[in-house]
Amino acid sequence: MGREFIMPGKIISGSGALEQAEGYFKQLGKKALIVTDAVMIKLGNLDQVTKVLDKAEVAYSVYDGIGGEPTDVMIEKGLELYKEGCDFLIALGGGSPIDSMKAIAALAVNGGKMSDYMGKEIAGAIPPMVAIPTTAGTGSEATKFTIITDTEKDVKMLLKGDALMPNLAIIDPQFTITAPPAITAATGLDALTHAIEAYTSVKAQPMTDVFAVSAVKRIFKYLPVAFHEGSNVEAREEMSLAALEAGVAFNNASVTLVHGMSRPIGALFHVPHGISNAMLLKECLTFALDGAYERFADLGDAIGVTVPGQGVEEKAKAFLGEVENICKELEIPSLEKYGIDRTEFFARMDKMADDALISGSPANTRKAVTKADILDIYTKLWD
Repeated sequence: MGREFIMPGKIISGSGALEQAEGYFKQLGKKALIVTDAVMIKLGNLDQVTKVLDKAEVAYSVYDGIGGEPTDVMIEKGLELYKEGCDFLIALGGGSPIDSMKAIAALAVNGGKMSDYMGKEIAGAIPPMVAIPTTAGTGSEATKFTIITDTEKDVKMLLKGDALMPNLAIIDPQFTITAPPAITAATGLDALTHAIEAYTSVKAQPMTDVFAVSAVKRIFKYLPVAFHEGSNVEAREEMSLAALEAGVAFNNASVTLVHGMSRPIGALFHVPHGISNAMLLKECLTFALDGAYERFADLGDAIGVTVPGQGVEEKAKAFLGEVENICKELEIPSLEKYGIDRTEFFARMDKMADDALISGSPANTRKAVTKADILDIYTKLWD
């Protein structure tokens, strides 16, 4: 059976990757819309990008209105600025600016509003896109997906299409050095979730397995180091590569139950995506384990937590134990400790379960997932 496998048009990775990209900026267009946030300006990261554009004699406008996870309202404002003479886009930041760039590019050609594309394949010759991630986690620089909140319905829309794949991904670890421990943890565990779910998805294939396993190994080795020693350049570079690998893996194999249940938590309670993923990891993987013992056992072998003579069930449980341990080490809070009201959460659980199923992600789990299963897992988050 043939399998499709897609990646960014070009990837430049490692220290100095941004400077090396100068020539490519010239080829992509005459004026860029840089999609970013206020933090990137404050940290001086935007200045580094504009210096390279100035050297390449490429004009630009800056849209720094991505505050938090992107909404349809933010996208409309960015689109207005893009229409003022821009012909390509650059995203600088975490997953939110990169997702926003994709959405703006899609609407620039196809028109309408973001909710029009829910459940549809986004196509068309959209403007060229450059993704410059400043966190090691979302993998959006290597995916055909974008997640935008519909502010009218309080739903995180998972939108997709091959056209949304960036033309150029610049993976320069210099940008991740400034990420504080909490962001490092959230984005790193997001990448871990991508890799685990890609490997255990029903859509996994040999090529995605290679990227997923490599990402899992890197993350368990280097994420704790990056969390505790933010200036450790080796750990930051390895985590940047791991996030890219995980993005490539789940872009082609998709995600499963964790992401399906995570998006409603983010949409309704405004929990950052990586944190809501991490909150769910233990219970979701516990549920999924007996549908994919061999797959989870493989991951246990890969990170060296299994011993000779163990069966696949024991190996799978050993891996799950390490997932729990890394979440504890990285200080991931419970829903209660995060400040979410239990009564409000339970009042919204029915909608959350429906939204999770509608997303399609739970169906990629290697066992049947029902609404009752999802409600049970949400409930267990409070045990």
